[in-house]
Amino acid sequence: MTVDSADSTAAAQKAQPPRKRTAAKKSAKKSPGKTAAADKTPAKRVTKKAATAKAPQSDLVQLLTPEGKRVNHPEYDRYVTDVTDDELRALYRDMVLTRRFDAEATALQRQGELGLWASLLGQEAAQIGSGRATREDDYAFPTYREHGVAWCRGVDPTNLLGMFRGVNHGGWDPNSNNFHLYTIVIGSQALHATGYAMGVAKDGADSAVIAYFGDGASSQGDVLEAFNFGAVYNAPVVFFCQNNQWAISEPTERQMRVPLYQRAQGFGFPGVRVDGNDVLACLAVTRWALDRARQGEGPALIEAFTYRMGAHTTSDDPSKYRSDDERVAWEAKDPILRLRAYLESQTDTDEGFFAELDAESETLGKRVRDVVRAMPDPDLMAIFENVYADGHALVDEERAQFAAYQASFADEAAGEGV
Repeated sequence: MTVDSADSTAAAQKAQPPRKRTAAKKSAKKSPGKTAAADKTPAKRVTKKAATAKAPQSDLVQLLTPEGKRVNHPEYDRYVTDVTDDELRALYRDMVLTRRFDAEATALQRQGELGLWASLLGQEAAQIGSGRATREDDYAFPTYREHGVAWCRGVDPTNLLGMFRGVNHGGWDPNSNNFHLYTIVIGSQALHATGYAMGVAKDGADSAVIAYFGDGASSQGDVLEAFNFGAVYNAPVVFFCQNNQWAISEPTERQMRVPLYQRAQGFGFPGVRVDGNDVLACLAVTRWALDRARQGEGPALIEAFTYRMGAHTTSDDPSKYRSDDERVAWEAKDPILRLRAYLESQTDTDEGFFAELDAESETLGKRVRDVVRAMPDPDLMAIFENVYADGHALVDEERAQFAAYQASFADEAAGEGV
């Protein structure tokens, strides 16, 4: 296997000189908060050389070590020099509350209140860091696990639960927060995001688009097609891949022979691997990528190197395909603990802040439980709404047939004197 030299990799990661679009640009808005397809190769054919292709750690962009120590980076420090201690505390709050919401949703599924849940446990830094890098006029296209990004975009977390309870198909207006509905089809949102970004460029806007997907989705044709369209049309889109090491039960080395971020080179745009458990590094790298997209320099691929601490979804049992030792090793890199260590050692953050946050976390947990249990059953006739913008004769006919069918149950019950 041939791996590009460090020099060529570094060159691919650097932003090219800005090439401004000819269309007029809108005034910039402030950032809110400021702050698989599996490889079919049999297991016996996976060579030792292929298994080591995960990535040289020297390529990893990191600003905050697992021990909570700040380290410098020659290219990305400048994107977070304006981050104050208050904003670091805000990032910490975002991660803590997002984790609490996620834990409540998991518990509610175990209690039979939700049909399914996809946990983000362990991926809080990747989502909060990238989410807080976006501006209000940027647009995000998620999968079904971006609960932290939804939080950053101002979506009420309880609105995320309706689909998993089976009472709606989304629960929020995407245009109210520039946050698209969750996408269940693996990888299709990358094409949606690229098409939207092409429209943004044609409109002459200076906003950017960010598409989220996992390492498993990066093996889907839709994602690779999105890479090609984004590159050829110089679309202002950032591809943000959360490499949590497992595409359900398939490890990354069974999906690709080179580090994931290096795949961008084949499409003609830069790729960067960032410590996905370092919220500060994720913020910096995403700001860089979004800035260059807004300046007309085209797409970039960010690989947030992180770990899915829980199951793929609540229907999954990760103990059947991965070891406890692996999980324990990643627990030592916990994104929340490392930022807390920094706050306690390098800022004037006192215990009062953490105590208040604990209380806020409890309040959020109670609200999530109360809202979910009070969700009304959907109107059975609502399935026929919003199919066509101006109505359709066939839909009208089907609606009438279904209404008659439902009414027959009431007639039968009345006949039996129930």
